[in-house]
Amino acid sequence: MTNTTEHALPANSTAESREKEFGLTVMELRKLMELRSTDALIQINDHHGGVMNLCSKLRTNPVEGLSGSPADLEKRKQVFGHNLIPPKKPKTFLELVWEALQDVTLIILEIAAIISLVLSFYRPHGEENERDLLPADGILIQGNDLKIDESSLTGESDHVKKSLERDPMLLSGTHVMEGSGRMLVTAVGVNSQTGIIFTLLGASEEEEEEKKKKGKKQGVPENRNKAKAQDGVALEIQPLNSQEGIDSEEKEKKVVKLPKKEKSVLQGKLTRLAVQIGKAGLIMSAVTVLILILYFVIDNFVIQRKPWLAECTPIYIQYFVKFFIIGITVLVVAVPEGLPLAVTISLAYSVKKMMKDNNLVRHLDACETMGNATAICSDKTGTLTMNRMTVVQAYIGNTHYRQIPSPDVLAPKVLDLLVNGISINSAYTSKILPPEKEGGLPRQVGNKTECSLLGFVIDLKQDYHAVRSEVPEEKFYKVYTFNSSRKSMSTVIQKPGGGYRMYSKGASEIILRKCNRILDKNGEAVPFKSTDRDEVVRTVIEPMASEGLRTICLAYRDFNDVEPPWDHENEILTELTCIAVVGIEDPVRPEVPDAIAKCRRAGITVRMVTGDNVNTARAIATKCGIIAPGDDFLCLEGKEFNRLIRNEKGEVEQEKLDKIWPKLRVLARSSPTDKHTLVKGIIDSTVGEQRQVVAVTGDGTNDGPALKKADVGFAMGIAGTDVAKEASDIILTDDNFTSIVKGMMWGRNVYDSISKFLQFQLTVNVVAVIVAFTGACITQDSPLKAVQMLWVNLIMDTFASLALATEPPTDSLLKRRPYGRNKPLISRTMMKNILGHAVYQLTIIFFLVFAGEKFFDIDSGRNAPLHSPPSQHYTIVFNTFVLMQLFNEINSRKIHGERNVFGGIFRNLIFCSVVLGTFISQIIIVEFGGKPFSCTKLSLSQWFWCLFIGIGELLWGQVISTIPTQSLKFLKEAGHGTAKEEITRDAEGLDEIDHAEMELRRGQILWFRGLNRIQTQIKVVKAFHSSLHESIQTPKNQNSIHNFMTHPEFAIDEEGPRTPLPDVQAEKIFEKVPKSGTRVLLLDGEVTPSANTNNNAVDCSQVQIVPSYSDSPLHSLETSV
Repeated sequence: MTNTTEHALPANSTAESREKEFGLTVMELRKLMELRSTDALIQINDHHGGVMNLCSKLRTNPVEGLSGSPADLEKRKQVFGHNLIPPKKPKTFLELVWEALQDVTLIILEIAAIISLVLSFYRPHGEENERDLLPADGILIQGNDLKIDESSLTGESDHVKKSLERDPMLLSGTHVMEGSGRMLVTAVGVNSQTGIIFTLLGASEEEEEEKKKKGKKQGVPENRNKAKAQDGVALEIQPLNSQEGIDSEEKEKKVVKLPKKEKSVLQGKLTRLAVQIGKAGLIMSAVTVLILILYFVIDNFVIQRKPWLAECTPIYIQYFVKFFIIGITVLVVAVPEGLPLAVTISLAYSVKKMMKDNNLVRHLDACETMGNATAICSDKTGTLTMNRMTVVQAYIGNTHYRQIPSPDVLAPKVLDLLVNGISINSAYTSKILPPEKEGGLPRQVGNKTECSLLGFVIDLKQDYHAVRSEVPEEKFYKVYTFNSSRKSMSTVIQKPGGGYRMYSKGASEIILRKCNRILDKNGEAVPFKSTDRDEVVRTVIEPMASEGLRTICLAYRDFNDVEPPWDHENEILTELTCIAVVGIEDPVRPEVPDAIAKCRRAGITVRMVTGDNVNTARAIATKCGIIAPGDDFLCLEGKEFNRLIRNEKGEVEQEKLDKIWPKLRVLARSSPTDKHTLVKGIIDSTVGEQRQVVAVTGDGTNDGPALKKADVGFAMGIAGTDVAKEASDIILTDDNFTSIVKGMMWGRNVYDSISKFLQFQLTVNVVAVIVAFTGACITQDSPLKAVQMLWVNLIMDTFASLALATEPPTDSLLKRRPYGRNKPLISRTMMKNILGHAVYQLTIIFFLVFAGEKFFDIDSGRNAPLHSPPSQHYTIVFNTFVLMQLFNEINSRKIHGERNVFGGIFRNLIFCSVVLGTFISQIIIVEFGGKPFSCTKLSLSQWFWCLFIGIGELLWGQVISTIPTQSLKFLKEAGHGTAKEEITRDAEGLDEIDHAEMELRRGQILWFRGLNRIQTQIKVVKAFHSSLHESIQTPKNQNSIHNFMTHPEFAIDEEGPRTPLPDVQAEKIFEKVPKSGTRVLLLDGEVTPSANTNNNAVDCSQVQIVPSYSDSPLHSLETSV
């Protein structure tokens, strides 16, 4: 360690000296950029001597910028870094192949690897040439009316005015909306605020690894929360008061079990089921081979007393090979190797189709997870609403119009004043442009409120362009621009006949108070008293506000006499004449209420999380259908929400949060931190029978943590930032809530498609294995030959997975509640279908095998010689079996007891093509397959009988549907999910829980653990004996086995062969210290009477982990399993 430190000193000193050349270090600049407004100004002026002194420290010209010298630029890159955020490193091909090799069945590895590889290489492309996007962090040097949109970082929709006096801090990733300026760049790349968030989200793994290595070298324990706080982000994102909140000292004292994100639940269920079926198939295969061999040996050499003749040995071997092939055939048919293919096809097909439904899937598992979603936390603006401010109501001429009135019902004078007032008294940069795509909505450019008023003019069949052409901005005489204190905007123009006219607009409560006249329905100005104003407020403005509308008043005033004193604003903005009061809203997307109604029927709770005020949010939630009259719900603002869930220390308490979130439907005036807290609280909650599966939408950079924490994160493709997209699982290319519902429907369809395939395959499995096993035991031959079984296997695996895994979703999927994480893959209804059809098929097959030759009046195929030609008898058995599977494939399209198995069948061309193609292939195999397929030609009547029996499957399916599942008490479910306690126990040390991998490894762990324990004990005993022999010759004081083992003379020969260990989990060996002071070695799992009853939480004062030395007898157990 000493040498390392000495060598590191020159490098550190060089870096420090380079930073000193500039007068500021990278960390000092990063901390500076974390400050805002007044705090930032104080820091700049008091600690750095002002912006100009900062420029001199950083050796840059405030006017000309950098010198551009290559040497200077290279030096700056070395000190301050590159203005580039390193992209997340994609998985290598070998890593993907290795992951695919973990699958139980090891089938279709190349396809799965290629699909995963293509998806892993995807990275959303950013807008590289955005004109007004700030590329780095900096401080404003000089600015002209500079306004910045910081919503991507802060979530605040209001534009932030930047100035040297108030707030000079400029952040990368934000947009310049108005004005211009020059800035001093203070942070680039990973050191910028956007880069810091990218790093925290894992987009720059190398940086994180370097930090960890540095932390370890310095010997300072890393605290996750403190590290985040230093980066300037975690001050916003406070963890819940759980194990994540434990400080570093507590973490050193005991092992903390942090909640882990589960990977694919469906894959875990499938793997457990596949392992169980595979074990059963292996047993059946071994028993089949054993029975065939014993039957042959006992019959020939015991009962018939035949001698073993040397010249007959090749024939005997051929029989044994035949028996072995039959056993392998049973195993191949029993093992459901088509499961991973069905999953891959279903997911890949769904991903492709979801793209057409505006869902760009970045992580394949998100499809299936979305199908189990129980809660959706959605943004309001742009997702539930159209993100287009629109005039929806108006009060004109003493009439309250609930819809946009026709221009014919308005007096010409009123219409003229209305159109001119809006067209002239709006920024000319605000305009309505034609839609980008045919059939789309017109584009709004500029101020959203002004665009809504201009849209109102267009709705009145008027042209604001003509007005602006007639009155260009150069003809404006005076403009009172909108500001926060004035809350209105007024524009003065000269009238053609002399005098002046001023158009005003603003908040209704401000403008109406300054009106003393109002236009009636004829366009005449009539007195407008305070009582009239109160009446308008009560009957018009308050009802509009209660519906979540923003009310704007339009007015005017004529100055016909001498020119007034324009600088005396209070005298000018008075005695106005009211033209109209309009109600503006961001309208709910027309398809959203129906989509949310589908969510409610599907058992999914939708919550709105918005930055709007609570009244607007409640009104929009009512229009969407998120809340309804009579519902028991909560609508909270962010401050109230935090007050209810946090304790005196400001920490979130899960118990308090559990009392809030079940009834919470609207969270208004919320920050991205509140969204993260809500999502984390819902996921970590233990309220209810099962864990909630939460989907979240987000568009801003600060939404990244919430998107990452959610089970499924949806980023906005249009309004979303790169950080939000990077943190998401699915990108909504149209920013529409309806697309989320479509994604949920596809997720449920994936689950149902796999269940359909399972129902079909397990029926074939049961029948084929029983037929092969029974036939082999009774007739010493399988009625279905090896090649025929492989053809059946091809039908039920590859073709069936293609047909059943590509079923399109239907609305019926949203008429049931989510399955849940513990719901078995095979329901009792599916088990009824599997066993019911198996009974039908086995009855038919056994009848044909043992009585078919009499029914068809043909020669029997039973007990045929070894190399006899194919028989019509067994060809009929094979043909009937295949046709029954073919028609049962149609039955398998429904898994919930539906009677109409043909519903929507022609919408799935793949299914129709597979069924038709399989039937044609079967005809070719039977008629032309010959000896390779053990088939011979059948007559037309025999074909009709086979077809009739196959069609009987459809009729038998109707009979099964009439039997109520509840009456069949003996039916059991299969394919359960992993229990929570099993996850906790088996997933220790894993960053991410992969149910499939856990199931596969569980057996390996037990196997290697047993081998290792034996190996270690043998080594300990050998070493004990050898050291004991030496100690007798050289006596020494050894008070305990610990002292004895740690003695320098205690050595073990490590040159012997070792059992290789898979990297699953580290075995820990503890030494328990009894009160007597002697130490007793305990292997994992051994308990003494004084041992802690909870083996997973042993007090650190009683436990000491034995260090791993290369020549220690404990080394093999300490090797990572």
